[in-house]
Amino acid sequence: MPTQFTRRSLIRGITAATAVATLATGLAACGGDSDAATRTDDAADTVTVGRLSNGAATETELKVAEVKSISALLPDGIKKSGKLVIGSGTLPSGSPPLGFIGSDQKTLTGSEIDLGRLVSAVLGLKPEVQRSTWENLFIGLDSGKVDVAFSNVTDTEERKQKYEFASYRKDDLAFEVKKDNTWNFDNNYENLAGKTVSVGNGTNQEKILLEWKAKLEKEGKKLTVKYFQETNSLYLALNSGKIDAYFGPSPNLSYHTTQTANTPQATRIAGQFSGAGETLQGLIAATAKKDSGLAEPLAAAINHLIDNGQYAKWLKAWNLSGEAVAKSEVNPPGLPLTNS
Repeated sequence: MPTQFTRRSLIRGITAATAVATLATGLAACGGDSDAATRTDDAADTVTVGRLSNGAATETELKVAEVKSISALLPDGIKKSGKLVIGSGTLPSGSPPLGFIGSDQKTLTGSEIDLGRLVSAVLGLKPEVQRSTWENLFIGLDSGKVDVAFSNVTDTEERKQKYEFASYRKDDLAFEVKKDNTWNFDNNYENLAGKTVSVGNGTNQEKILLEWKAKLEKEGKKLTVKYFQETNSLYLALNSGKIDAYFGPSPNLSYHTTQTANTPQATRIAGQFSGAGETLQGLIAATAKKDSGLAEPLAAAINHLIDNGQYAKWLKAWNLSGEAVAKSEVNPPGLPLTNS
C-alpha cells in the first residue's frame, strides 16, 4: 500500500466529567424517526453551544445573526417555511461527541447539532431537528421530510449522484481496539487479514472496509465484518474479544477512548485512514437533496461563520479544532466511486 499523505495527529483532549446519559426509552426505537427536543431559551442573535454535554464540551455563547445577503440565496420554499429541518442519524444510541442525548436525558446535543443551529441562525431560520437511524437519514432527505443532514456525512462521488454537499470538517476514520491489544493498522489493509472488524451499516467506512475485504479475498485471505445495531452491543463484543477492532469516525472513537481510559474496558486508537481514501483528505459535509438549491447558501453560511470566528470557537468548544477546514466548498472532490 502506498505511503499516505501526512494526517493530523489524533484528536487530543476530549474529556467528559461523567459518562454520556443513556437514551430515553421513547427515543430509542430502532429505525424510527423522532422530533428532537431543542433549547429555545437563547437570547436574540445568540447561539449557546456545548450545552448539556456531560463535560464533552465547554459551554460557549456565540453571537450570530441573520445575514440577509446569504438568506436571500435560499430556495423559496425554505424561505416561506421559516425553518431548516435538520436530519440527525443518531438513533438508537447516539454518537458522542457528534450527536447524543444530553444530561437532562431528553435534549439532543452534540457538535453536529450545534453547527446546524449556527447555520440556521445565519440563514434566519428556526432549526428543527429530526432524529433517525443512519439508514433512514437518507430516506428523510429523499422524501423531503428533511432539508439537510448535519450528521457526519462524508462527501463521496457516489453520493453526489443523489445529493449535494457543503463541506465543513475534515473526515478521518480510525480503528479502536482493546488497550492491551498490540495490533496496529499501520496504513496497510493487509494487516486486517484474519481479523474480525465491526463497522456501521451504510456508512462510508463500510464501503472502504468492504473494498479491503474484497482485495484480501483475491489474495486468499479472510477479513470478517460484523454489524451491531447499538453502540453498547458493539463495545461488549470488543471487550469480550468477539471482534478485534471497530472501524469508525475518529471523533467518536477518540471520545470513547477518553471515557474508558481508567476502566477495565480501556481502549486505544490503533490507526487512522482518510475518509476519502489513500490520496485525498476526506471531508464531512452538510448534505441536501441534489438540485435542492441548498448547498450554495449552506456553504455561504458556513464561510461566514469561519470568517467571523464563530466556527473556530464552535470546534474549540467541542475539542475538535484539529478537524478545521479553511473554507466550505460546494461539492468538493470526494471518495472516488472505487477506492482501489
